[in-house]
Amino acid sequence: MKIHKEGHRILLVSLLTLTLLAVLFFWLCPRWLAYSILVVNMLLMAFLTRFFRVPKRNITLSDSVIYSPADGTVVAIEEVDENMFLNTRCLQVSVFMSVWNVHINWYPTKGTVATYVYHPGDYLVARHPKSSTHNERTSVVVKRDDGQQILVRQIAGAVARRIVCYAKEQQPVEQCSEMGFIKFGSRVDVFLPLSAKVQVTLGQKVKGCITHLAQL
Repeated sequence: MKIHKEGHRILLVSLLTLTLLAVLFFWLCPRWLAYSILVVNMLLMAFLTRFFRVPKRNITLSDSVIYSPADGTVVAIEEVDENMFLNTRCLQVSVFMSVWNVHINWYPTKGTVATYVYHPGDYLVARHPKSSTHNERTSVVVKRDDGQQILVRQIAGAVARRIVCYAKEQQPVEQCSEMGFIKFGSRVDVFLPLSAKVQVTLGQKVKGCITHLAQL
């Protein structure tokens, strides 16, 4: 199983810390308690390793398709006024990532990064509607070759306290290449033209670069 580069340091520090704790408990505590702590430590390491895994995906690229940028659950499909970057009314589709999901974020379409902005903010629960405008987040506008602009927003949640985004302005990006990573429970919003045909439903489980979020 391949581990994402964002997890290398966390996994190493966690392994060293949990190993030292296990040794300490075996030295100071009754055996039954030490073995119990060891089992808990092993389960925690298994969870962290699973969280930072890189999934194998058979990807079929298509200019007319907007793929899901993340694994998770669709928590919002609505028309909104996006006045910060696109200055127009859009279709917003939001995907919530629980701690059990892979937290890699991918570009849902091919194009050029027209805008990249980091916004400091709060850490409301990522499912909360206000998290899209109040939480720590990044906004990435991808201008497609046909001139249409797609806004992808990474949003930190109540647990996530670090967003990693690889976007650079004027950088050409390929569909389903990595856009970034959010560490622990979070959400990704995608803002689409009103003409887009949404192909997911509320509550649907989606997979990044596999599920068709919308058709242009």
